Amino acid sequence: MTRALYRGVAALAEPALDVFLRRRLARGKEDPLRWRERKGVTDRPRPLGKVLWIHGASMGEARSALPLLAAIRADRPDLSVLFTTGSRSSADMLARELDPPRSFHQYVPLDVPRWIARFLDHWRPDAALWLESELWPNLLGALAARRVPAALVNARLTERSAARWVRAAKLFSPPLEAFGLALAQTEADAERLRRIGLSRAVCLGNLKHDAPPLAADEGAVAALRAGIGARPVWLAASTHPREEAAILDAHVRLRATHADALLILAPRHAERGPDIAAACAAAGLPATRRALGQAPDGTVHIADTMGEMGVLYRAVTLVFVGGSLEPHGGQNPLEPARLGAALAFGPSMENFAELARDLAAAGAAMRVADAETLAQWVRAGFADPAGTARAGAAARDFARGGEGTIGRVAAALEPVLAGLGPKAVTHEPA
Repeated sequence: MTRALYRGVAALAEPALDVFLRRRLARGKEDPLRWRERKGVTDRPRPLGKVLWIHGASMGEARSALPLLAAIRADRPDLSVLFTTGSRSSADMLARELDPPRSFHQYVPLDVPRWIARFLDHWRPDAALWLESELWPNLLGALAARRVPAALVNARLTERSAARWVRAAKLFSPPLEAFGLALAQTEADAERLRRIGLSRAVCLGNLKHDAPPLAADEGAVAALRAGIGARPVWLAASTHPREEAAILDAHVRLRATHADALLILAPRHAERGPDIAAACAAAGLPATRRALGQAPDGTVHIADTMGEMGVLYRAVTLVFVGGSLEPHGGQNPLEPARLGAALAFGPSMENFAELARDLAAAGAAMRVADAETLAQWVRAGFADPAGTARAGAAARDFARGGEGTIGRVAAALEPVLAGLGPKAVTHEPA
């Protein structure tokens, strides 16, 4: 009854959701050329042969899956791969990383029965891999009804989310039957997944531990370092609106002792550059914007461009991980750790709780509570370059600890992928 009610409400909400999409389109949050993909509409023909569907919510999930996709394609080079996400930033990244026509991106449809049916009728996936915690009842229910082999990969579930799932068991339990296998990031995640009904949940490690360092143009790194010069600098990465006031406050406090200090602020959503520039002006902090081609010669340099986090992490060794001073759950700390940055994050790291705990225990990261403790951490990093270097080295060593995860996950997925055809036969040279 609960699932039928949800399905019925979603169907009745179709006109309102169409208006919702059009409003997002007007605000630049949907792709003007492809927004109808969110309604299951596509102009791209389905490839001949077998199609693997990989789905993740946004850029972080998509990026973590690319090395796994490479491993799968190495065994099945003729396989076609449909990659879906819901954000423009992830679509832009995948446009650079995928190799059409064998692998390509579509926007995932909203959880409306008619839109889902249109999507699945067109693509007819032969197997599906869903990433982390992007779980929509109607979409999963339709996948299960069509008996498409599926697995939940690199799965994570916070304690708070697990409690909500238990309360909503009548709504979610049947769709979870779509997954024949769930591969969790940690043992704690696996236990919580089993608690909500995924009895075959096991922990094989976190794909993000086994990802390569973010790419970067060496010329761009050199240019940024030259623009910074000898000034002490710190980076606030992947920030969210509700925490940016505290970050700017921390920088004001820091400048009381380091008048020439530079903050590079990289918002999670690059289109927010103008809003952040206005906030900097209100705080009395002269700012420049990277999206406008401006050099970092102000007090704050707003890195409001796409695909340059690898540049920023190579140029700056003190990195605050955003999404953690507000109740968002934190962003991925392994990306800067892999490049040897000393880290700090706020109290809200629920999305990466075990990682945050273990990075702190390894001497690679510090948890801060507010603007004052954040300023104290940056000030201490400026005063002790050797200590900052040790923390960065500890972060890099920790990030290397997950090597081999991709191979283990790819092997475990073979029962789900078997319907895609046999692996390619390779012959060792004589």
